[in-house]
Amino acid sequence: MKRILFIACLLLVCVTISYFILNPKKQKPLPIINPKDLNEEMVDPELLRIGQGHQIGDFKFQNQNKKTITQKEINGKVFVVEYFFTTCLSICPLMNKQMQRIQEKFKGNGNLKILSFTVDPAIDNTDELEKYAKEMNAKDGQWHFLTGQKEELYSLARKSFFILKPAEAENLGDAGSDFIHTNNFVLVDQKKRIRGYYDGTSEEEVTKLMGHIKQLLKE
Repeated sequence: MKRILFIACLLLVCVTISYFILNPKKQKPLPIINPKDLNEEMVDPELLRIGQGHQIGDFKFQNQNKKTITQKEINGKVFVVEYFFTTCLSICPLMNKQMQRIQEKFKGNGNLKILSFTVDPAIDNTDELEKYAKEMNAKDGQWHFLTGQKEELYSLARKSFFILKPAEAENLGDAGSDFIHTNNFVLVDQKKRIRGYYDGTSEEEVTKLMGHIKQLLKE
């Protein structure tokens, strides 16, 4: 009787284990973030009412290799975005140390791109970005450091990525004092939809981000 009971228990354990192996727990889908989901101070007033369908707008900038990069570079791909500047000595080195982790994790994966937009194009020309990219060991074709007209860089930040902090929104009409300095990384999917914001100075947050990148790459 004990032998039969033991065999029955063993079979039950095996069946349970097999079930979880064959039916892994499904990951919860990442949210699709639209202007209406965000703090209204971070969103251009014209876009506040959009509750669905927001996509990253078209752009055209130069990367560290003097190559023109447009939205075609990220069509059908997952990508991570940051805004930084090469002379930053506070949060930017921490952020790009974390971005190096992302590059290493997905090294050679053509379906993942990293876009680092400068907020200080007056200093960060393509030559400066080339030097900085080399310091970061950026892989050509995967990690792009981008520069261009300040108005276009900032417009993309406000109207596409919504990466502006509330305190910075006070300077919307003052081009002289306007300066974006944010620690946010933005995750965007293959359809150019925002799927998450992460603290780029936090190892824990970036580890979570890498998990979400992996999740999107499987979609």
